[in-house]
Amino acid sequence: QVQLVESGGGLVQPGGSLRLSCAASGNIFRIFAMGWYRQAPGKQRELVATITNGSSRNYGDSVKGRFTISRDNAKNTVYLHMNSLKPEDTAAYYCNAEIRPYGATYEYDFWGQGTQVTVSS
Repeated sequence: QVQLVESGGGLVQPGGSLRLSCAASGNIFRIFAMGWYRQAPGKQRELVATITNGSSRNYGDSVKGRFTISRDNAKNTVYLHMNSLKPEDTAAYYCNAEIRPYGATYEYDFWGQGTQVTVSS
């Protein structure tokens, strides 16, 4: 019904940059907040960044000043620009969106399948 497709993950050196993209498609009436979460092996899932449909942003403490979240509403897409990457940023990154489908009376959380980011020299 609703799909979130992530792209942009890969291998990057410490200090490098990477941009992740997530495009939503399907039976979408309206998209509210969108965001990124990550999970490293042996670690709990943590907030990376969120952005509301009014463009209010929230960042996890570990990425403040280095990552920037943005969205293109015409493309139903959210981006995560990652700068000054550290080995500690290595994780699977998951896209999230609050979406109200056609025929629904409330919005629901949808998740992408994840994209791997590896920061290593």
